Amino acid sequence: MAYAKTERSAAQIVAAAPRVLARRGYARTSLLDIAREAGMSKGALHYHFPSKEELVSKVLESALESIANRTLDAWVASSGDPIQALRSSVRELWFVRRARTDEVAVVADLMAQALYDDSLKPQLAGYFRFAAQQVTRTLVPHLVSMGLRLREPGELVPRILVGLLEGLAMQHYVDPTAIDEAGLLVAVESMAAGLFEPAPSDARSGA
Repeated sequence: MAYAKTERSAAQIVAAAPRVLARRGYARTSLLDIAREAGMSKGALHYHFPSKEELVSKVLESALESIANRTLDAWVASSGDPIQALRSSVRELWFVRRARTDEVAVVADLMAQALYDDSLKPQLAGYFRFAAQQVTRTLVPHLVSMGLRLREPGELVPRILVGLLEGLAMQHYVDPTAIDEAGLLVAVESMAAGLFEPAPSDARSGA
């Protein structure tokens, strides 16, 4: 029972942290700010996360899971059509970033802060590495079963897509009238499609 309560408290902190970090930014956010948002004492927060860096690592993990689950749902809902699956996934990745959810805002802020704070680099590196591994372990088998394979190494493709989408989302955020969204999505889908090619028939059959 006590373990379950501890788990709930930790989850409560991880849920509260992105809200504060998205509003105030990493540099201006203290553990006390997050503790107050979570409705607990700073001491209780320290019990779960002794440092802001440890908490940020968990927040990044949670953010990635949230974004990845939305993208995977869009992929799986495409009824076995590889082109539609790719289109749906790219659009979901874009919509998540365009909406500037708390998770996306936190990642963008941490990337900027990492230019000046080396302690953030390992957490962000882990975030992007895990994103690449998810594509390799989860989406690539779907691609092969639907008749496609990656033209480039599995870890490179998600980095290309994420870098492209995050750069465009930032431009859209600061200058929303400069980019036609419909045209942008078509262009991104075309570029994403260029990262894949038909898989050999023996690969599709599992031989």
